[in-house]
Amino acid sequence: MTNVALAIGGNSGDVQRSLVAAIKILEKNGLSNIVISSLYSNSAVNCVPGTPDFINAAITGKWDKPPEELLFLTQRTEAALGRPNVHRSDTSRTLDIDIILFGKMIISTENLTIPHPRAKERDFVLIPLNEIAPDWIFPDTKKTITTTIKELFNLGVGNRLKKII
Repeated sequence: MTNVALAIGGNSGDVQRSLVAAIKILEKNGLSNIVISSLYSNSAVNCVPGTPDFINAAITGKWDKPPEELLFLTQRTEAALGRPNVHRSDTSRTLDIDIILFGKMIISTENLTIPHPRAKERDFVLIPLNEIAPDWIFPDTKKTITTTIKELFNLGVGNRLKKII
């Protein structure tokens, strides 16, 4: 079993209901020992003007299949809950699930990059993840989540989130 960390969020429709449904689908399909962070609200980043605020969380769990199968499951879950298979990254979405960490693996393929390439720049990923896995390590930098978030804040980025649950 491999420890995995996912970022999950959305800003269209009943996001909280979509998050709960997504977690149930992930669990039914093999993600076990799930731990869920609090929910956080934040303004849209790098999206078209007028994009509604997002609700984000982090999930950790255990996975016993290859990383590509987890990617396929997350994409299937997004689609099942209303996200089109073809979509722009700068628009609203019912659900977005990103694989942030997959054990100590570093993966760079056409379809999958782990650690997630922008996770270390996003407070809406790091703050929820720090809540549930502060000592987990980014294998590419060998830095913990806590250290990574402190470095982000030292750059003057971050902490735009509001805890909602």
